[in-house]
Amino acid sequence: MYKHILVPTDGTELSKLAVQCTLDLAKALGAKVTAVRVSGKPAHIVVFGVDITELPEDVRQRIDREIAQHLDWVRAEANARGVDCEAIRVESEQAWKGILETAEARGCDLIAMASHGRAGVAAKLLGSETKKVLTHSKIPVLVYRNET
Repeated sequence: MYKHILVPTDGTELSKLAVQCTLDLAKALGAKVTAVRVSGKPAHIVVFGVDITELPEDVRQRIDREIAQHLDWVRAEANARGVDCEAIRVESEQAWKGILETAEARGCDLIAMASHGRAGVAAKLLGSETKKVLTHSKIPVLVYRNET
């Protein structure tokens, strides 16, 4: 069965639920888990002739702190269940590519991730990272959906 599960997480309530379900699955299977938070690399953005590619330092520090706190939460959840878990942050211009590259680099044999289930305009504007992972993954993908 599965020995190493990758669970992408973005800190949303749905992704937290996916983390908890994945940790429970890993415990039942005796698998280890790698939790990954993919951070986007800033795009080159110019507004009214002003380059706003770089975030202000205080904003960047706040984001870094929130991500670190979330990854600490993942580690604590895994520890409470007795599951071997590494929680990491990677940078990628596209989250789905960062997820797949991490799964391959870490030797994962299953990706378990949340899907926000956006439809219509929201799906077109935001895209579906889950759909892209499903389309391009060479390993099985388990998708957790929000029923509400």
